[in-house]
Amino acid sequence: MSLMIIKHGIPEVFRGTISEDITSAKEFLVEIKKRFAKSDKVEASTLLRNLISMRYQGKRNIKEYIMSMSNIVFKLKALKLEISEDLLIHLVLISLPASFNQFEVSYNCQKDKWSLNELISHSVQEEERLKQGKRESAHFASTSKAKGKGKRSDDSKKEAAKGPEQKKQT
Repeated sequence: MSLMIIKHGIPEVFRGTISEDITSAKEFLVEIKKRFAKSDKVEASTLLRNLISMRYQGKRNIKEYIMSMSNIVFKLKALKLEISEDLLIHLVLISLPASFNQFEVSYNCQKDKWSLNELISHSVQEEERLKQGKRESAHFASTSKAKGKGKRSDDSKKEAAKGPEQKKQT
């Protein structure tokens, strides 16, 4: 631990950065708080960067994902940076993977705009539909395997190695 030198009631590390007019500990603490306060502009930039770069990976459910985006918009609103619900909906849609392209096109073709709650509801339904499609295709792939005893005899291996023309001649 380093030794802090204090002259006239102000630690040496803060000398020159804090006004010499400070005469009380309370004034000193207020000044220190100003120096180390978070910048709203920096926080807003960080939140915006996070919001714009978010991508749905399918690791958690889509409702949680949309709510996390909505939470960032709420934090931005507290910093006096308003993002409309319409813009948030578009940000959500463009952050979804290619498997949701049909869903996005469907939304864009409708006259009506969705509220955030409607987007969540429709997104959850679409996610379920996509999961169901994956299960069916996985099932289909698993049933398409060749049925048999597993190992081929030497004769059947030779037969399989012959080309179609050789099979006809034998």
